[in-house]
Amino acid sequence: MFIEGLDITVIVIVFVAIIFLASSVKTVPQGFSYTVERFGRYTTTLMPGLRIIVPFVDRIGAKMNMMEQVLDIPTQEVITRDNASVAADAVAFYQVLNAAEAAYQVNNLENALVNLAMTNIRSVMGSMDLDDLLSNRDAINERLLKVVDEAAAPWGIKITRVEIKDIAPPRDLIESMGRQMKAEREKRAEILEAEGTRNSQILRAEGEKQAAVLQAEGRRDAAFRDAEARERLAEAEAKATTMVSTAISEGNMQAINYFVAQKYTEALTSIGSAKNSKIVLMPMEASSLIGSLGGIGSIAKEVFGGGDDDETTNKVTRPVRTTPRSGPNS
Repeated sequence: MFIEGLDITVIVIVFVAIIFLASSVKTVPQGFSYTVERFGRYTTTLMPGLRIIVPFVDRIGAKMNMMEQVLDIPTQEVITRDNASVAADAVAFYQVLNAAEAAYQVNNLENALVNLAMTNIRSVMGSMDLDDLLSNRDAINERLLKVVDEAAAPWGIKITRVEIKDIAPPRDLIESMGRQMKAEREKRAEILEAEGTRNSQILRAEGEKQAAVLQAEGRRDAAFRDAEARERLAEAEAKATTMVSTAISEGNMQAINYFVAQKYTEALTSIGSAKNSKIVLMPMEASSLIGSLGGIGSIAKEVFGGGDDDETTNKVTRPVRTTPRSGPNS
């Protein structure tokens, strides 16, 4: 009987030891923190790993997830500063930094964060106009992050990001915005087209101006060259006249005959080549031209060595007037 009672006592002691060991040794997984309560009062926080507590005195209070978590903010109606009603939803990212504060400073942490974020979304978006609301999402996100993070700091929570997912204006407002955008784009297109037309006209006018300047410079250069040519021609004619005058003063009649014949021939050429000349009347007594031609012939004979004596050279061939014959009835 004594041995049997001893066996029962050992079994009881082993059982109590197992229970004692099981209640005193705790394993905390990575990414979590456990709070320890002694007689219902918070005493410490257990970090990840194998931890020991006082059995039957201490107990695990809250098991807090210390990793970054995602919180979905439901859609809500927001009235902007210019009285436009829009539907907006968001998403928030948060992380527990202090397990004790997150466990004992607020009840139902996720519900508190959702309501905090929704309230601040209405406050921030309600203070802006619709155009600013649609075009400044980054500014809205920054303001929301700052406000919500400051409000959640006493709870041991760090708000890492707050992002607006969607802003949905009413259908009629969307259609109105579409028409406004279309009108604005058409206005810009017309402005660009007008500016293009103006620039092309300016460039065309500048081109015509430059062309006119170049043409004027060309005409000026041509006029200078023509004047220079006429000046040289006049100098040549003056020199020729001087030489002829010198030859006449020295008694050389061949030079005067050549000069007169040349001018006479040039005059006849101008008369014959005129555009308004149809019929040219020549005088019957053309003895002066023939005499000049005779002088030219004498000069040519003298130059090429085929001339006779001076007496033959100075002869002038006179035309013989012919009397028309009388008909049978004269």
